[in-house]
Amino acid sequence: MKKIKKFLLGRATIVALAILLQLLWILSFLQGFRMRYSFLNSIIDIIAIFVVLVIVNKKSNPSYKIAWMVVILVIPIVGLLVYFIFGRSELTRPTRKRMEAINSEMELKLPDNADVLANIREEDKAVYRQAKYIRDWAKFPIYQNTATKYYKTGEEMFPDILKALEEAQHFIFMEFFIVEEGYMFGKILEILKRKAAQGVDVRFIYDDFGCVTTLPAKYYQNMQEWGIQCVRFNPLYPVMSVIMNNRDHRKILVSDGKVGFTGGINLADEYINKVERFGYWKDAGLRLEGEGVWSFTIMFLEMWDYINRSSETDFARFSPGCYQEKPFANDGYVQPYADSPLDSETTGENIYMNMIAKAKDYVYVFTPYLILDNEMIRTLQNAAKSGVDVRIIMPGIPDKKVVYWMSQSYYEPLIECGVRIYQYKPGFLHAKCFVSDDSLATVGSINMDYRSLYLHFECGVFMYKTAAVLDVKKDMLQTMEEAEEINMEFCQKRPAAIRTFLGVVRLFAPLL
Repeated sequence: MKKIKKFLLGRATIVALAILLQLLWILSFLQGFRMRYSFLNSIIDIIAIFVVLVIVNKKSNPSYKIAWMVVILVIPIVGLLVYFIFGRSELTRPTRKRMEAINSEMELKLPDNADVLANIREEDKAVYRQAKYIRDWAKFPIYQNTATKYYKTGEEMFPDILKALEEAQHFIFMEFFIVEEGYMFGKILEILKRKAAQGVDVRFIYDDFGCVTTLPAKYYQNMQEWGIQCVRFNPLYPVMSVIMNNRDHRKILVSDGKVGFTGGINLADEYINKVERFGYWKDAGLRLEGEGVWSFTIMFLEMWDYINRSSETDFARFSPGCYQEKPFANDGYVQPYADSPLDSETTGENIYMNMIAKAKDYVYVFTPYLILDNEMIRTLQNAAKSGVDVRIIMPGIPDKKVVYWMSQSYYEPLIECGVRIYQYKPGFLHAKCFVSDDSLATVGSINMDYRSLYLHFECGVFMYKTAAVLDVKKDMLQTMEEAEEINMEFCQKRPAAIRTFLGVVRLFAPLL
């Protein structure tokens, strides 16, 4: 009873009901107006055709465009209204203009590192092209003088997070999609309060939608009262908004500019298995120490300045070497990168596809969701057909059943081309990692679904010949031992009606 009451009175339910009532009111008004004035039908049809033509010419994914075109042409009034409220994958013009100005300023603070790129070119031209792509199109350079450490679970990474926070003497930057009151965040919050009281510059960003069911509506004000500078990204209000689609899905922690963390791990107890929600929670994280942390610092400051409508100028005190007394260790090459709906460049997806297409021997993948566009499907199929050992490890217990079933609808066309798919039997796999040929890996926050690849702010780290690369491979091989390999019989044993239904639903996968 208490859970039902909490759900009914929760902010998420109130916001959803408020938006639904607004939609119903507008739809009823338009429908009544349409019945009274028949000429409105023709006007709506003309608008629908015009909007569809605009969508066709957008620089966005074809599957995303087709889904919206079908909705708008089949049910014009509902389709047009929902598209204008929720369907815009790009940012609004004022938002874009403000963020572009901040990004342009921040790009000037990043090193060119042309000499590092030249070294990679001598070692491997395929890796050089990937690194050059990230530098030229995502604007993030590649670094040496950075040590890497891979974590195969949240509970393995958590002690190192606490240690990094305890050791911070100058500043702490944290940016997370989900934050929930409990053991994990309680331990972190205790340190943040103490550090803020000691004069450490503590800044915190959380996504308001990601925390809609886990934090009170104005929790940032509580943190501010404790001396922690805290803001929420894209506040969720009970009114329809054209920017609801864009969320801050990144996971970033920076301590004194020299230590940084990222991965799939949010700040809630299930991520360190203090509570059980969907069996064992399998996740992954990455720690950087060295010059490469500077890119994470820049990512955070970009978002901070955007939310606060401010201009950060004192960059000198945030640089990686500012508080480092001895040279950083050199552990291969690292290239932290961000992906943003600000532009039409799908950085995360292109990095994934490049790794698949250029793999010589194998490419292994961790992903919690598998909602793919045609380009990604073809890339995976072609790699497997050419003899590359392509393996994808998915959850065995879902967190979202509809998405889980839809993910399974992609199994058959992949398996028949030689892709091997596994489901992690102990529970939910939330990690987002790629590894190939014992030399390349990427770890970050980017899922293999439309929201992560096209709508969210995301981040990751591309690595070449670092210690973490083989650790990622080792973790994947061990995880496969606890997983069930899926075969064609599994795909085909479902009733034909269900398979047909999922095939139809896949048409609208980009809208989920």
